[in-house]
Amino acid sequence: MELNILTLCYLVGSITFILGLKMLSNPVTARKGNLIAAAGMTIAIFGTIFLYSDDEGPLQNYAWIFGGLIIGGIVGTMAARKVKMTAMPEMVSMFNGMGGACAALISIVEFNHLMKLHEGGIGGEISGGFLLIILLGLIIGSVSFAGSMIAWGKLNGSVKDFSFKGQHIFNMALLITMLVLAVYMVINAGTDNSIIFYIIFILSLSYGLFFVFPIGGADMPVVISLLNSFTGVAAACGGFLYNNPVMLTGGILVGAAGTLLTILMCRAMNRSLTNVLIGSFGGTSAKSGTGPAKDQGLFREISLTDAAVIMSYANKVIIVPGYGLAVAQAQHACHELEKLLEEKGVDVMYAIHPVAGRMPGHMNVLLAEADVPYEKLKEMETANEEFSTTDVVLVLGANDVVNPAAKKDADSPIYGMPILDVDLAKNCIVNKRSMKPGYAGIENDLFFQPKTSMLFGDAKKVLQDLIIEIKNL
Repeated sequence: MELNILTLCYLVGSITFILGLKMLSNPVTARKGNLIAAAGMTIAIFGTIFLYSDDEGPLQNYAWIFGGLIIGGIVGTMAARKVKMTAMPEMVSMFNGMGGACAALISIVEFNHLMKLHEGGIGGEISGGFLLIILLGLIIGSVSFAGSMIAWGKLNGSVKDFSFKGQHIFNMALLITMLVLAVYMVINAGTDNSIIFYIIFILSLSYGLFFVFPIGGADMPVVISLLNSFTGVAAACGGFLYNNPVMLTGGILVGAAGTLLTILMCRAMNRSLTNVLIGSFGGTSAKSGTGPAKDQGLFREISLTDAAVIMSYANKVIIVPGYGLAVAQAQHACHELEKLLEEKGVDVMYAIHPVAGRMPGHMNVLLAEADVPYEKLKEMETANEEFSTTDVVLVLGANDVVNPAAKKDADSPIYGMPILDVDLAKNCIVNKRSMKPGYAGIENDLFFQPKTSMLFGDAKKVLQDLIIEIKNL
């Protein structure tokens, strides 16, 4: 009877994961979907703790189990409550890395357990398939953990881009070496290869580090998504090891969703995944970091009063949010500006680039926090059809995703990347702190075009002052 109840708990958990993931596809239902999936996970966890039993009996060491749950719950809750929206990408990267570390530790624990049973003559012959799953969990989980930690460091500025001549060859040699050792262990599953196992572990961690080191900040959203899929696959391996449907279902969902998102983001950048991983775009590549700067000419500034007038008397305004908006925590002021303009009869919408910000969906989450209606968020393809009939585009801290060089300059490192065609609008107002290049490290041709005006300053302060100016008109 207990087994049937536990199976039912796992079934409920698996179903809630699928429902929750489906509901996450729409911001209106995303919060509820998150809670439903969390409830399913809670049921599965407590079902395992109190109902699971094997040849050695039910689970013991409840003090350790609940101690870990309580400490982890407190730390996770505090971290989630205190994190700023600008720090959300690195938090996602760190949490993802912790998932990879857990998967790797499961593989280490199960390998040691397997070796003890074999040495004691209890476990019989070691299954090559079982060992293969352990090794896959070890390799993928370790790569995800180490890579996510470097991504976390890059996003918060504590780790710089690092590469050396022949690094891609070195990385490939690392990968081939650990795969060859893993195949050797599977073929010789009946012998004790503990030393080789831990060599593979060290090589996997090393590969995770050097795999992410050369990849520049402009590609971090893709890297985070890819590492997230790695963690899902590693968790699925744990599901196989324990014959646990919830771990298996959750891991497969995360792995598949992360892989699909990675592919979609690469398409949005008009680049292959291989090019992202070996191109060092936005990092230390020759194109983005060297060579004389182009003589772009002069840029034009606009005053707050003029910006307020031109926006107040426009028929249609499109706001393009970027990382600068997140840094300034200006999403609420942006929403207030939107409502004020609409009161004056202006049609206002937002143009969202797929890779704006520092993680997938960063701008969507940012604006949802300020209660911006989801219907106003237009994807790149839809927004690009609107720009030619737009009176004013207000660019808030976005840079590379609105750079016309992606369409016109074949020598640019972002050439071929689909962008928001803000240069088609009648007027373009760009808010930035300074004329410094964006995350890709290149100058933006848009800033020097005749229809573009620069509005310098912190996004939140500028928007607040702009709201006051509009109210005084």
